[in-house]
Amino acid sequence: MADLNDLQAFLAVARAGGFREAARATAGSASALSEAIRRLENQLGVRLFNRTTRSVALTDAGAGLLARLGPALGEVEAALDVVNGFRDRPAGTLRLNVPVSASRLVLPKIVPGFLAAYPAIRLEVIAEESFVDLLAAGCDAGIRYDERLEQDMIAVPIGPRVQRFATAASPAYLDRHDRPRHPRDLLAHACLRGRFSGRAVTPWEFERDGEVVRVDPSGPLLVTLGGAVDLAVDAAVAGTGIVSLFEDWLRPYFDSGALEPVLEPWWQQFSGPFLYYPGRRLVPAPLRAFIDYIKTPAGRGQ
Repeated sequence: MADLNDLQAFLAVARAGGFREAARATAGSASALSEAIRRLENQLGVRLFNRTTRSVALTDAGAGLLARLGPALGEVEAALDVVNGFRDRPAGTLRLNVPVSASRLVLPKIVPGFLAAYPAIRLEVIAEESFVDLLAAGCDAGIRYDERLEQDMIAVPIGPRVQRFATAASPAYLDRHDRPRHPRDLLAHACLRGRFSGRAVTPWEFERDGEVVRVDPSGPLLVTLGGAVDLAVDAAVAGTGIVSLFEDWLRPYFDSGALEPVLEPWWQQFSGPFLYYPGRRLVPAPLRAFIDYIKTPAGRGQ
């Protein structure tokens, strides 16, 4: 029977993609993780990682172990978490997988109050745009928008219930060009576009009085949505072109005058995000506390 700590070390290294990265994520040491992997490989009689001086990669055996081990250890943690219900205050780690937009626009209004209310809970937030298998990724819950939720997930509203996509440009840019009056006017402008990694660039969509207009403008800059969005915003502020993004993301630039709203009557509304989690397992106490908190006025940002 493999040691549980060694299995957890394997999981940390596999998910982080290296010993140093895993050490930083677990607040441990790379040498201790390396020793744990060595013990596990010796006990199992098979190599789990191919190591070079520059990289660490799973072998086929390691990939097979990872696919089964993540959900299994998640169930072990959930079983042990049952005793949390007998504590005065929940304790433990809550892992959330969220898009970058949620980490910037939703969680800042929730996290400080939640952590103050539950000082024994440690919150770990992984911000990425891909829709992941929560259990395999070692996460308790995620935040996504309703069109990307799977049917076997339980969804709880979190953050603003209605949001809008906004288009904007610097006053200097708009002074040099005609201000757009209709979405199709954007085809004659420099537009700063974004796309999700590995996916095609999606058209910009506008709506007014029931009329939906989709345009696919061109421009000098294309960024990956998520981590590189701020580059597009900075370029818009510098007068490079027109950017389209969450209204709440651009609101500080509107308030300061660095950006000017473009085509505001055409900005399209969409429903706000949801906290989602698997419904086939016991809800860990830290997650239950978080769910209860976001239902309170403080958790709703009120």
